[in-house]
Amino acid sequence: MYNEPSSRAMVIAPGPPDFELHSLGWRAFQDLVGVIMREVLGQSFQVFADSNDAGRDGAYWGTWHGKDSTIGDIPDGPFVVQVKHMNRRDTTLSLSHLADDLQKVSGLVAREICSTYILVTNARVTGAMDEKIRAELKHRGVVNPLVLNGRWICQSIAQSHALRMFVPRVYGLGDLSQILDQRAYEQGRNLLGYLRDDLATFVITDSYRKAVGAVRDHGFVLLLGEPAVGKSVIAATLAMTALDGWGCVTVRADSPAELVRHWNPNQPNQFFWVDDAFGAVRHEQSLTDEWARMMPKIMAAIRDGAKVVLTSRDYIYRDARRSLKEYAHPILRDNQVVVDVGQLTSTERGQILYNHIRLGDQPRFFKTAAKPFLEHAANATPFRPEAARRLGLRAFTRSLEGAPDKIRSFMERPVELLTDVFGQLSTEQRCALSLVYASKDLIFPPPPDLPSDDITHRLIKRFGISIGVLSDSLSALEDTFLRYAATPGGDPVPSWSFRHPTLREGFAALIAADANLVEIFCRGLDDRQVLTQLDCGSREARGVLVSVPERLYSEVARRIVSMEPTFEASGRDFSAYYLARGAWYSFFIERCGRAFLERYLVVDPNLTSRLLQFNPLLSASREPAVLAQLHSCGLLSEEDRVAAVEKASGFALDIPDAGWLKFPEWAVLMLPEERLDLLDEVRNELIPNLDYAVSEWQFSRPSGVDPKSHFDPLIETLGYYKDALSDHDVGLLIDNALSSIEDAIASDERERWEEPRIGRKESWWPRTSQTGAQPAGRSIFDDIDGE
Repeated sequence: MYNEPSSRAMVIAPGPPDFELHSLGWRAFQDLVGVIMREVLGQSFQVFADSNDAGRDGAYWGTWHGKDSTIGDIPDGPFVVQVKHMNRRDTTLSLSHLADDLQKVSGLVAREICSTYILVTNARVTGAMDEKIRAELKHRGVVNPLVLNGRWICQSIAQSHALRMFVPRVYGLGDLSQILDQRAYEQGRNLLGYLRDDLATFVITDSYRKAVGAVRDHGFVLLLGEPAVGKSVIAATLAMTALDGWGCVTVRADSPAELVRHWNPNQPNQFFWVDDAFGAVRHEQSLTDEWARMMPKIMAAIRDGAKVVLTSRDYIYRDARRSLKEYAHPILRDNQVVVDVGQLTSTERGQILYNHIRLGDQPRFFKTAAKPFLEHAANATPFRPEAARRLGLRAFTRSLEGAPDKIRSFMERPVELLTDVFGQLSTEQRCALSLVYASKDLIFPPPPDLPSDDITHRLIKRFGISIGVLSDSLSALEDTFLRYAATPGGDPVPSWSFRHPTLREGFAALIAADANLVEIFCRGLDDRQVLTQLDCGSREARGVLVSVPERLYSEVARRIVSMEPTFEASGRDFSAYYLARGAWYSFFIERCGRAFLERYLVVDPNLTSRLLQFNPLLSASREPAVLAQLHSCGLLSEEDRVAAVEKASGFALDIPDAGWLKFPEWAVLMLPEERLDLLDEVRNELIPNLDYAVSEWQFSRPSGVDPKSHFDPLIETLGYYKDALSDHDVGLLIDNALSSIEDAIASDERERWEEPRIGRKESWWPRTSQTGAQPAGRSIFDDIDGE
């Protein structure tokens, strides 16, 4: 079990701790009680399924290990736990509430499985009623009756950070000042300003359990999944539990460079959270290159005690993996730290849908009408928690009025639905959303020193709407489409942002059809936004970007030319220059079609000659991928194609570099016969002279660079050549070279990384519900329309 942290100065708040337990629903409350009982009684406490429980929600046989002195000593023996949840605030328990349960008690005693009967409820229990319940239980043969009410549960939660980690929803159900110290309280308020509603509806899933285990044991987790499956919510919840349970200082960073900049070696307890680590809607090669370059420092921070959580859409991470050098950082291949968030059981899906509808703003008649269809909707494929959240809000469900049978369709088609919903908004509201979209994090009203040509002023002028009306529109959209809060760990000034990335994407699909609005966006975006938010005719778009009409191609091309990075503009910092060029080239590779590239070459006729100046190593060069894009569009001359192939061939033999075998752009640029000829040259010229290549590689190692990391690209190259040549004699020569590399590393190595700290491996996470199918019997949605 977890040990409680050392005592910290608490914020003094009036009154006893109070959590809104009535809002949990019967199933979630039963799961919470199961966690509390395990914490009190130990791992052997058993929770029964709700079907045919015979009057026992849980049971235990053994010694009472109670930590609460108010309960007192209880003899060993069989314990029975019965849970009674009330879905109305401040309900006072009466014997009539327990009529069905009390009828089963005599049978439990007769079967000798109930010596101690523990009734757990979230309701208020008066002293007189407590005596009546105990007397009734003793009359039916119970030796040790015990009643634990809502106040006792709230006190248990407030006293144990382990409980809060197991059931993080409670952070959103009560007063943080009851459970956090002063420093953590300030950070916690900032975090909850961002995710209070998300935490109030949060459901413990296997993905969350794995994520907490990865952060605890390895200091790192990468959360993967489709859009709107809950990656960011899990990351934010981990941040909250790390703040409370581990005393971590929480920093939300936007890039690896920002993470490294905020890392303080003298303050090891830091928690870093990076959303969309490798791109928001598409893979951004420049970000991945930055991660690859920064990864040694980030791993050093983790070894020193920092905790790092990254999120990424699964298709983006698949594109990013090739550049992350997993061979150098094996942790990225470890299934224990890479968690697929989208894998949800039917029980988890049902609880997520229940929470969002129960805590949303739907009227009671909607919940009653929808109830028969909710089990079916919980099995929608794919199931997206964000779609479940929208189902709980009237702003998104006008199309379902009188047609609750369409709920499953609602869950499965979020993008089409959003386009319709945005189209129904007023002009003022669409203007407000346009402002948030254009500025990403909108401070409103605009600061007085904001230039008159800024996109904010231009959009206000475009729509002809006053500041006051826009302010009202923003407020009306809060909690449904927008959130108003300070970014966790970032700028303390509150700003407006889209509540979820898919809402931003859905709005982009709407404005893409308005040519005038697109033009304003193109002119108002900063350089990074131009490179990441505009699409100029790419053939395989992933996610929704703003599509630029062809009539604006020349204007965008001139803008892109003016943005080309230079070494001087990067402050003569090679690393910054390299990353900036990577982002610039990624625009041509990922966001452009033939029509735009043709127009661009008119504006910038020397692009191809500059692209041919690519440098080794090929894994670090983005220019060949741009050349391949031009070649695929029929815009690269044969002379330039041959020049690129000849340069790569020289690298293949001289460095050596197998990037021409590894990366797909070379399958586009190289003819099959050129590929075979180069393999023959590798076989006949390079392989017999590998000893020379190894010695040259060893000699070129910069001072201070880890020998293993320095040799990893060469080791990978030789592996590619061995597989491609498939020759016994060649294999022996390569194996000898690899042995020489091992000797070189051993002789050169001056310092080694410390072994990663291994956390506790005991079984520590009490499971609160079955992870398989929803059990037969009472539906989780039975009380969805309760008061």
